[in-house]
Parts: sequence; structure tokens; C-alpha cells
Amino acid sequence: MDEYSRFVDWDKMDVSAQSQDTKDLTCVDFHELKQLARQGYWAKNHSLRAKVYHKLISNIPCRTVTPDANVYRDIVVKIIGKRNSSSLPLPEFVDNSLIPTYCLNAEGIGAIRKIILCVSNQFPDISFCPALPSVVALLLHYSKDEAECFEQVCRILACNDPSKRLIDQTFLAFESSCMTFGDLVNKYCQAAHKLMVAVSEDVLEVYSDWQRWLFGELPMAYIARVFDVFLVEGYKVLYRVALALLKFFHKVRAGQPMESDSIQQDIRAFVRDIAKSVSPERLLEKAFAIRLFSRKEIQLLQMANEKALQQKGITVKQKR
Repeated sequence: MDEYSRFVDWDKMDVSAQSQDTKDLTCVDFHELKQLARQGYWAKNHSLRAKVYHKLISNIPCRTVTPDANVYRDIVVKIIGKRNSSSLPLPEFVDNSLIPTYCLNAEGIGAIRKIILCVSNQFPDISFCPALPSVVALLLHYSKDEAECFEQVCRILACNDPSKRLIDQTFLAFESSCMTFGDLVNKYCQAAHKLMVAVSEDVLEVYSDWQRWLFGELPMAYIARVFDVFLVEGYKVLYRVALALLKFFHKVRAGQPMESDSIQQDIRAFVRDIAKSVSPERLLEKAFAIRLFSRKEIQLLQMANEKALQQKGITVKQKR
């Protein structure tokens, strides 16, 4: 197909959704880029999306010393050695999160663990990052080799622009984002919130799944569309899409008996099988129709939640 196909199992991909037009992206204006990302301009062309991802990720402001592809080539043999990649133990900071395979071939699936271990070696300060396996798996689709994928992941993790939050890397950041999501649900999805309160013992536990819905349960075609916008607009889009998922769950399931004895499991199953009820376009339309707080207000909410957790002394995950 193209130079970015090394890790893709094309038999599992919906090739009919791919266009062979060799479009290029020349725009640099943020507002135009934002519109193109939301419309899915590069979603139908695999190599165009790869080039756009490279361009967007290479523009992320990073720490001065950010590991690149050459670092990966230097360390991968020392770290992995001759071990079989499928049996490599993952670092504790991914918190037993799902490792999505996203239509990758066997080489791609093996590469996920290798890259995560090399990231772990280069980023000793990461203590909690359950979204990482999903991000690595997705970026492998749009990388020529493992080293290139490693470099892109490192740039996302090493972003040092305080106004551009990307991926949570500590339990404090993650847990406060769950609290913030709960605050947003309470304000923007009151009907769904009432249902959650009625059927779950611990509503925060349900909302603590919000990143897992995106980085784990959502099918490839959906998370890639979310990621298109995420790379342009940042973290706020993740809240938008998770709120939209909850709204659709409530709409589709309202009045029906629960499928399992856990609302958490029901929402996960709904998101996994979302293609039965909602297209990627409709999901994004719904997400952007929510008149959400400004980025600044969300930041303040997040900081207040972080402060509340610190005052309670909750900065690392409690072993159950």
C-alpha cells in the first residue's frame, strides 16, 4: 500500500474507506487545520495521515533532551535482547491497561511491548500512564519502523508547553482528570449522571474509566479520528468525546435493563461495539456540539481537583 504499511494487517482494515488520492497538506493556519482535523480530511488516506501526524508531532514543543529514533536503535538490543517480545513484562505504570491491537500484524503487536519498555527506560519520571499502550499501537500504523514510532511517542510525552496538556503521566494527574470528568458529566450530561448515581455504588469508579473508553475500548477507526483532532487541539477533545460516548450510551440504553451486573462493564461493551449504533462522524459531531467550559476553566477545575487530592494525601494509586 505505502511506506507506512509495515505494521498494518490490511485484511483487518476497512480498505473501502481508503481513498487513493494523493492529497497533500499545505495549510499551516491553526483554525484551518482545526476544521480539516474535525472533518476527517486525512482520515481516508493512510499515508497522508502518517505525514500529517509526523508534521504535527514534530511541531510539539519538547524538553531539550528528548529521545529520538537513534536512541531507540542504540538501546533496544540492550533492553530487549533475544527475548520473545510477546512475553515481555510491561512496566507497572501502564496499570494492566488493555493493549489494543488496532488491526496491526504480528510484527506490529510485538513492537508495542518493545517500544513501551524502551520508553520506560528513557522516562524514569513516568509513574502512571495507562493510555500509553493505545498511543503506541495507534502510532505504529503511521510509522515506517519501530524507531520512528518511539520518537513520536517520546515527543508527545516530553511536551513542555504548560498550556498544551497531552497525556497524563502521574496518578495525581490521571485521578484529578477523572474527578474533572465527573464534574463535567454532572454539568453537561445530567440525565446520564442521574443514571450512574442510581445504578452504581461508586460513581467516581465509573468515571475513572473515561480514558479507558477512549484509549482501549474504542475501535481503531474511531480513536484515529479522535487522535486527529487531539494532536491539533489537545486534551480538551478527550473530555468532549468521552462526554459524547456517555450521552450516546444513555440514549441507546435508556429504559433497558442492564446487560451485566455492572454499569462499568456495560459502558465498556457499548464503546467496544459502538459501530452498531454510532458512526465516527456522529460521535465527533455530538462531541463538538457540547458547549463546554473554556480550556482555561477546565484547567482551573483540574488544578482544584489536584489540590484536593494532594490535601488528602492521594498522590499514588492505592493497592487494593
